[in-house]
Amino acid sequence: MPLYSFEGRAPRVDPTAFVAPTATLIGDVTVEAGASVWFNAVLRGDYAPIVIRVGANVQDGSVLHAPPGIPVDIGPGATVAHMCVVHGAHVGAEALIANHSTVLDGAVIGRRSLIAAHSLVVGGTKIPDEVLVTGAPAKIRGPIGGTGAEMWVNTNPQAYQELAQRYLTGLSEVPEG
Repeated sequence: MPLYSFEGRAPRVDPTAFVAPTATLIGDVTVEAGASVWFNAVLRGDYAPIVIRVGANVQDGSVLHAPPGIPVDIGPGATVAHMCVVHGAHVGAEALIANHSTVLDGAVIGRRSLIAAHSLVVGGTKIPDEVLVTGAPAKIRGPIGGTGAEMWVNTNPQAYQELAQRYLTGLSEVPEG
């Protein structure tokens, strides 16, 4: 996996975490126990820290960047799904940022909330716990309980923690030729 030090700050990856060999971690990035960072994700902690908490996952092609003075914090068991941008935001425990969503500077996503695919959470937005959010700009649609989205919030953390452990032992490069 490409890990790069920048101005004396280097990524720290717990040995129980899975970081795909094509993911790139730069600078002040921490990946805690049981977390995962998937293929072609880029986590660039050059201005401020990025922390991927216990059991969280950052999926394929996502980009996380911490602008000056605004860390990125992905809470325990949270999901940043495929091709997302998270820029200087806090994502609460077991929240789910769905495919192709963007979450901007100073936004706070509440615990167990789901930001629907292709949504745009503008800077400074505060999303409460356990709600469904859709649109660009993102709007709260109501409680997540009883919606189809609730299934993703309930099942995704465990599913990705298990998949990451399978990848730690089951992924191997196929030789050319």
